Amino acid sequence: MGKLKLVYVCSLRNAAADMAGRRIAYKHETRYMTSPLEHLVTQLNSSDLGELYELTGVIFDDDLTHSLDSQKLQDYGTSRVACNGAWIYPETLKVGNKLVDELLCCVPSSYRKLPKASQAWREGKLDFEQRLESKLDELDADVVLLDGLIVILDQLASDDSAYAQRIVNIHPGITKEASVYQRRGATATLDALYGAQGKKVINWQTMEMVNVDVLDKTGASLHYVDQGIDSGPVIYDVLNTQILPEDTIFELRWNNFQQSLFPAMIQGLHALAKAKIGAEEVR
Repeated sequence: MGKLKLVYVCSLRNAAADMAGRRIAYKHETRYMTSPLEHLVTQLNSSDLGELYELTGVIFDDDLTHSLDSQKLQDYGTSRVACNGAWIYPETLKVGNKLVDELLCCVPSSYRKLPKASQAWREGKLDFEQRLESKLDELDADVVLLDGLIVILDQLASDDSAYAQRIVNIHPGITKEASVYQRRGATATLDALYGAQGKKVINWQTMEMVNVDVLDKTGASLHYVDQGIDSGPVIYDVLNTQILPEDTIFELRWNNFQQSLFPAMIQGLHALAKAKIGAEEVR
């Protein structure tokens, strides 16, 4: 069996929120915020992961005609040409002999501009997933890796989809149902940060909190994508990030990427390739 064709799917607005590709304040110094994409490419180039996978595309779903996307990406844009400063990864970043810039493709989730749950919104969401599926077909994707894609895939994650059990997500939190450290959803890092202070936010609009037992660790999970929120079966997880009560969101994000998320992503992709190659050999 040859290399598995890997397609990476993300929301650039999420990478921009992380200050990906730039230096962040960290205690009394600054540190470079490596994006999961940059780390993945580095590993494909320098480790045996590159013997298992070929990165064939990098898809993002942002739509600059959407005012919220435009606001969140005002310093980054959707390419380094329009960027005010460093972009989400270095200009010279290559996977093999190809610049990562050459792999970029936009499949905008424009339906998000429409009234949520309206008929037009539902039709727009279905159209987005169909366009995304067509692009994945064009790239002949064996494995689809989601990282910070801020949409839920209903059709593509269904059991009867051609991409069932082929779409995985790297999440900055433990997603196991039974784990006391479980942190699902978009607020996973903030939940962990408050948890280390013995607090839990029960209303994000009013910031109403309750006291809870202190949990001063967090981690990351590579899991299959289903139609829920970070609820698919776990492929690999790492719980290795210690949290200090005084950590900022960026300090915790940096620590969790380095100590848990990057290892979970790389080891999880190894485990996934082993399972897929094993399944092919059985056939």
